[in-house]
Amino acid sequence: MIHDSAISLTRHTLTYIIGTTVTQESQFQPDKWPGPSLVLEEAPVLSPLHETIREAHVVLYSLPGFHIELKDQRERENNQSHIMATSHVDVPGEPTETGTALLETATGAIQGFQPINSIHEHLCAFHFYADDMTRQVEAHHFCAHLNEDVRQCLIYDSPEKDARLIGIEYLVSESVFLTLPDDEKPLWHSHEFEVKGGYLFMPGVPGAVARVDLAKVCKTYGKTIHFWQVDRGDPLPLGIPQIMMSLTRDGQLREDLAEEVEKKFAVSFEKERENRKDMTGPDHGIHPLANAAGKGLKTELREVDIPPATSMPRIFV
Repeated sequence: MIHDSAISLTRHTLTYIIGTTVTQESQFQPDKWPGPSLVLEEAPVLSPLHETIREAHVVLYSLPGFHIELKDQRERENNQSHIMATSHVDVPGEPTETGTALLETATGAIQGFQPINSIHEHLCAFHFYADDMTRQVEAHHFCAHLNEDVRQCLIYDSPEKDARLIGIEYLVSESVFLTLPDDEKPLWHSHEFEVKGGYLFMPGVPGAVARVDLAKVCKTYGKTIHFWQVDRGDPLPLGIPQIMMSLTRDGQLREDLAEEVEKKFAVSFEKERENRKDMTGPDHGIHPLANAAGKGLKTELREVDIPPATSMPRIFV
């Protein structure tokens, strides 16, 4: 049973949270709100299930203007399935506990996630290790613009909920790339071939809409670093971060990987290539120092001497 009236919360101890969104009083319009408000529930009569939940108490302090709704015990028990433990089969560790999931629900509803919320597009492409083209991975980019010339992307191994964060990529326009020092340029790769070849695409976005943005990506350069070598089955991010490169010509992409992605996302690289034949790359052509200057690059770790602390300049005396 839902109580008819909402109340303002000043201090309350809660144990069980199944809603998703907190709304401030000044913003709350029931007839226009697109989703549910956060549902906060009072401590239930303990059952074996609730004995575990009791350890996940959340104490909220001084939140005037936040609305909550109270549910009674019967409806609470009917909604136990809303709290789900999660676990990635390839990652060591115990499944996420119910208490952790409850706490995440609370903090996720109250806190803001502005950097993540600025992500506006999902690009799927392929990366290979700069020192070994045979090691190729499917890479899902979730990107945000810093401005018209610079984007930053989180890279996952899949678009699923339990995807592993395996790297990052920065995309810059040609004009920004040309300002980089010459010893920096080899760390960046071009996007012209993978866009025009159809291999870089936006899952689920209609082709006509995707091509508007992909025409811009076609002229950019990217710098990619992977931390998690999932292609070799690493259970965690092991070893040294690796510089990655992108496709630059036909015959580089493994056929089995291409077929797997085409089937998974119901795309045809050949059809996309035909639809993008009028796109153009960088206005000045691909810079000869880009794409590792046509060579292999390998990240290595080496020891160096650290100056003793006594040799450090003293700022405060």
